[in-house]
Formats: sequence, C-alpha cells, structure tokens
Amino acid sequence: MASDLGKLALVTGTSSGIGAAVARQLIAQRWRVVGVARRTADFGDAYTHIATDLAESSTASAAIESVIAPMLRDDGYSRIGLVNNAASPDLLAAGESIDPSALERVYTVNTVMPVWLMGLMARHRRGEHPLRIINVSSGAARGATPGLVAYGSSKAALRLAGMTMVAEWESTVPHATRRAKIAVRSYEPGVVDTDMQRLARSIPLETFPWGGMFRDFFAGGRMNDPAGPAKEIAAFLESGADVGFSEARFAS
Repeated sequence: MASDLGKLALVTGTSSGIGAAVARQLIAQRWRVVGVARRTADFGDAYTHIATDLAESSTASAAIESVIAPMLRDDGYSRIGLVNNAASPDLLAAGESIDPSALERVYTVNTVMPVWLMGLMARHRRGEHPLRIINVSSGAARGATPGLVAYGSSKAALRLAGMTMVAEWESTVPHATRRAKIAVRSYEPGVVDTDMQRLARSIPLETFPWGGMFRDFFAGGRMNDPAGPAKEIAAFLESGADVGFSEARFAS
C-alpha cells in the first residue's frame, strides 16, 4: 500500500545519539523512518524499528531486507534516504595488539554492512526517485590518529566505497548499471558524545595512551549536541541539486 508521507529513510543506530536525533528530525519533516539498532527505539507511528546486531551480517541483512525491500518498491515514496550512522567503538588500542576476530566485527559494523546497505537501497529503489545517502564519517578516516587503527581505517574504507559506488553508478561503459539521481555524502559530525568518546575517556591511559585528547574534548566543553549534525543530515536528504559524491563537516 502506498505511503501518505512520500519520503522514506533507513537510519542505523537510532537508539541514541546522532541516530536518534536524525530519526526525530526526519519524522518532524514528514519522513517515514525505518531504524536499525540492537536496543529498541520508538518515535511514534511514522517509525518502524528493526532490532538487530549489525555485527551479525547474515542475520541483520536478512532482517533489514525483509522490511525495507517491500517498502522501497512502494511507488508512494518519491524520495529515499539512507543514513549509515551506526558504528562500533571497539578496539581503541595500539594496532599491534588487535585481535583479528574483534577487528572483523568492527569492520562488519563500520564498513561491510554500510556498503551492503548502499547497494540494497540502490537496487530496490523504484524508478528514479531521488536517493540521498549519508555515511557518517570521522576525521580519523582522512588522517592517522594513534589508537584508532580499527575505527579510522574502517571509516576510511567506507569513504572510498562511497566514492567507488558513485563512480559505478555514473559509469558509461557497456553493460554497467547506471543509476541516476543518487548522491552520496561522507559527513563528519565533529566531536559528539558518542559511545566511542565515552569509551575513550574511560580507558586507563596505561592501556590507551592517547585517551587524553578525548578527555580534553569533554573537559573543554567541545562536544557538539547531536541535534546540530542531525539537522544538516536531514537537509542533505531533502536536497534536490546534489548528485554524485561529496564530503562535508559539521558547519558550526
């Protein structure tokens, strides 16, 4: 059955922080929001929650596709959005000490599932309704930050994956699957009091020598309220002129 809202967004990590703020902002702007998080969340009648762990890729992908694919095929939605916000804060440590199975889990949440979700939204989109994708990123994706080998490299991989998928969708070689009206943005929200920030402040400096930077952010009152980045994310999802790949940082 066609939706009367006209706009549909899939947002990961909606149980707290930026994800919750984005869900509220979009619903206020008359979007229907499908949220994904391990913990439950409820934002009213315009919200559908999928309780799943993105680290369990087989289970999570099946759960998400079963809900979102039929909705994407509903021609009542004239605009589609995806916000890859969820991220694992684990493995704040020296790179030489990282456990491979734990690294695999971080990459599954931070890179594997977001890349898969971009493809899911693109291939199930009906017609050429505008599709706007936000991959929440970090300064650690563009430069080396000691102690963030897992987090920074996984975000860097997602940044390049977004660029590459846009290049594929815009390719003119024979047999390439061209997709119009898709825009992907790698977006840095600045210093927000996320799970990673809280974890980084809590680890003893003997274990995580670079934690002082995160303590200084908090002590200096340099944390951004999630509502600010959420407003900019929602504005991009509403945008009409942006196409291809772009990058942006929180403006304030």
